[in-house]
Amino acid sequence: MTTQGSLTGRERVNRMFARQDQDRIPRHESFWPETITRWQEEGLSGEQSDVLDLLESDFGQVTWMWPSPFRGQGRTIQQDASTRVVRDEHGKLARYWKNKSGTPEHLGFDCDSREKWEQVYKPALLNTGLQVDVHAAKRAFRRARELGQWAYVAGVESFEQTRTMMGDEITLMGMMEYPEWIRDVSVTCTDVMLRNLDAIVAEGVHFDGLWTYGDMAYNHATMCSPATYRELIWPDHKRLAMWAHAHNMKFIYHTDGDINGVMDLYVEAGFDCIQPLEAKANMDIRTLCPKYGQQLAMFGNCNVMKYATNDRAVIEEEIRAKLEAGKKTRGYAYHSDHSVPPQVSWETYQFIIDLVKRYGKY
Repeated sequence: MTTQGSLTGRERVNRMFARQDQDRIPRHESFWPETITRWQEEGLSGEQSDVLDLLESDFGQVTWMWPSPFRGQGRTIQQDASTRVVRDEHGKLARYWKNKSGTPEHLGFDCDSREKWEQVYKPALLNTGLQVDVHAAKRAFRRARELGQWAYVAGVESFEQTRTMMGDEITLMGMMEYPEWIRDVSVTCTDVMLRNLDAIVAEGVHFDGLWTYGDMAYNHATMCSPATYRELIWPDHKRLAMWAHAHNMKFIYHTDGDINGVMDLYVEAGFDCIQPLEAKANMDIRTLCPKYGQQLAMFGNCNVMKYATNDRAVIEEEIRAKLEAGKKTRGYAYHSDHSVPPQVSWETYQFIIDLVKRYGKY
């Protein structure tokens, strides 16, 4: 028996986590900036927030945090007509496009040794103070409550922070050759994140969930073995989940890539939800839900590459199949399996919204 009447977004998401009756699945979405620009050229009146309003998103972000050792010290080193080279707040040297988003070209990482970490980066990170605007978070929280949204804090977890400061090559080699160093980086980054979270809660912002971001996999497997993950990074992921639960919150973990090999570790750590479940990296809720659907909520998995075809029959079958699989557990929320790319037309995305509303009803 489904719940009759209209639920607030907060009620709907909470009932999803509890596997209780809902009127429809919760919804949210992410977009590349160029996608919104294209849609504005094709008739969208408004911004990303207006698209989320049309989708009737149930989620409201309170703040975003990505603690950095050199906050406010990022600078442009050189530039040309289309790109600029930046030494950012994490000490990374990278080349970015000026007029479009995308993965930057990584040119170098200054945190390239344990000595540099211990003498420069770790002290800088520990001495930065709070890296979140608590007053802005309070305002956003009040706004989310007024709209009836499920209010969450988003931030970057320790594996992503480590890769940002040190790069993939140094990080992954360090895991094998100097595991105690990588463990120290992970612990320190998590300590700083928890310090910021405690500051928000101390101001009376009792949000509903902690949504952490960290891409720990590529399209065939995780970047390190499950055993290495468990030894070096997993304890801090578990700390974040425990912190959330101690404050009566849910814990959502975002990672791209093929994470089939560590799903059991996520369950053991106490994760409540996995997002976005990248379909093009062998993630499929039609097989995941029967195995994990009562332990982990599933959030996403609708293939953006199929969206990019702008083929209505292909898109409808993708959304119908994925939403039907997710609804069987009552622990599913709609999202694409990444971010909606600019190959998707505004006409197509309006069609997608209609499909999500149609097939997402209980």
